[in-house]
Amino acid sequence: MSQQRTKDLLERMTACLLLVGLSPILGCIAVAIRLDSTGPVLYRQRRVGLNGSLFTLLKFRTMMVGADRIGLRWEVSRDDARITAVGRVLRRLSLDELPQLVNVVRGEMALVGPRPALAHQVARYTPRQRLRLSVKPGLTGLAQVMGRNNLSWDERIELDILYVEHQSCWLDVKILSRTPMAMLRGSGIYGRDGVVREKV
Repeated sequence: MSQQRTKDLLERMTACLLLVGLSPILGCIAVAIRLDSTGPVLYRQRRVGLNGSLFTLLKFRTMMVGADRIGLRWEVSRDDARITAVGRVLRRLSLDELPQLVNVVRGEMALVGPRPALAHQVARYTPRQRLRLSVKPGLTGLAQVMGRNNLSWDERIELDILYVEHQSCWLDVKILSRTPMAMLRGSGIYGRDGVVREKV
């Protein structure tokens, strides 16, 4: 078995174990979302994955239904009225991303890698930036533990390319070890101007 296939298998097994271990928390979040606002528990969005393939990304819904068709559309401000009360807490701690463990189990995502982009973002990529697509998108990544949306678009892309060029099990372990603290700090969720782009 190749090193990549071994890595994929280990990540999918780890994601399965995390889903089982976190199931009480996931259940509580689902109930809180249903009690807080009308609409489905999960939000589904088409994203671009490995080698440009499309897949359906899962996350807990943090905004009112149809939020991507009103107001700032794909942009979300810190005080955005479309965000639900429970959604604010989930976004603050990045708990809205936990359903993507299912994407990892499906083999559509990895635990570590560049965050999955939207198709119109990929359409703007330079040939160098398309290197992001040569690995599976990740639940967390180098850009996420180095500043997230406090970084410019180009800075995040460069960090993702740096990850692709130097990926290793040791680098993955370092990124994973830094992720919980980045989540607890909640820094970088919104950019320097108080707006996060395309995280609906």
